[in-house]
Amino acid sequence: MTSTARGFVPALDGLRACAAFGVLLTHAAFQTGATGPSVIGRVLGRFDMAVAVFFALSGYLLWRSHAAAARGLAAQPSTIRYLCNRAARILPAYWVVVVVVLAFLPEAGGGLRVWLANLGLVQVFVPLTLTNGMTQMWSLSVEVAFYLVLPVVAFGMVWLRGPRAKFRVPVLLTVAVVALGWGFIPIPTPDGIHSDNWLPGYLPWFAAGMVVAELGVGAGPRIVRFAQHQRVLLVIAAVAFALSATNLAGPEGLTRAQPWQFAVKIGLGAVLGFALIAPIAFSEREGHRYLGHPVMLALGRWSYGIFIWHLAVLSIVFPVFAVVPFRGSFIFVLVVTVVLTIPVASASYALVEEPVRRAVKRWEIRRNIGGRPAITDNPSATTATSAGS
Repeated sequence: MTSTARGFVPALDGLRACAAFGVLLTHAAFQTGATGPSVIGRVLGRFDMAVAVFFALSGYLLWRSHAAAARGLAAQPSTIRYLCNRAARILPAYWVVVVVVLAFLPEAGGGLRVWLANLGLVQVFVPLTLTNGMTQMWSLSVEVAFYLVLPVVAFGMVWLRGPRAKFRVPVLLTVAVVALGWGFIPIPTPDGIHSDNWLPGYLPWFAAGMVVAELGVGAGPRIVRFAQHQRVLLVIAAVAFALSATNLAGPEGLTRAQPWQFAVKIGLGAVLGFALIAPIAFSEREGHRYLGHPVMLALGRWSYGIFIWHLAVLSIVFPVFAVVPFRGSFIFVLVVTVVLTIPVASASYALVEEPVRRAVKRWEIRRNIGGRPAITDNPSATTATSAGS
């Protein structure tokens, strides 16, 4: 039995931690001027591909119950339970960040429009509301949009059950391929808003994880054997990442990519997410030497806090330590930001995330919301986010 049906997979928390630090690293590199046209600069700037890993993790973890239910291996997940858990997992800690950043970070702005857009996680639709200290939240907005769409997708695929379940992977792959053309659609948007920051453009990243979930309960032995070749898939992931650091996936910095470059980047991100998650999902071992280490598991539990807090911490590192932005000191700024972000993230987990999760769980039990979950997942499982730059 693969981990798709087993439940909590510790190594996925370790992978989530790596993705969170990848996002932190690329932001520290950008704000110290370490990114640029050089090979090292392009590589540092492209660690934003960690967002693809976050999104693929979300696709995998949230879809595998539906994949199992389609084959009669689990009960159909409760939509009410799912939405309650997602809201409890994401919103309270996020709202704390919004209030703290907008209230105490002078350069973050603070007008009513900025407050409402950020509290409502619609900053990718409202011009000039991706504000300092929280610009990474664009990907969380995309992530939440995926959360809301997922039950609709599950309902739309409900007819692909039993013998017809073999068509679920082709359907997901078709949707992913079609979504690669999103950047070519001339969608009129106001200044400061780009439609390539909306959910449709990133569906292939989520679909990569959803395909892993489907294959985990319905793949043939040849696919399983291939997915268990961790070294082969790591090489594939490395090649995808290396290609993403070239102009094939767009120019360096904040220059917008051409539609074909955006499509290439999304395609490479889907390959990256699949290649990193599949070996873990199909592994016969419960633990992994590095990703399953207790330190990595702890960092995985705090990864959501690392993601939502690291830019706020980074924004105060520069004035406190008299570092001029975009003028070097990358290693120093990176180390200090990591050292300060980890305790903040752990406090967020202990004081906000975990108490809210437990309270919601007790409420579900009292009200008998959704019955028993179809697949037991890590109680600390977080959003993917993503992450994002």
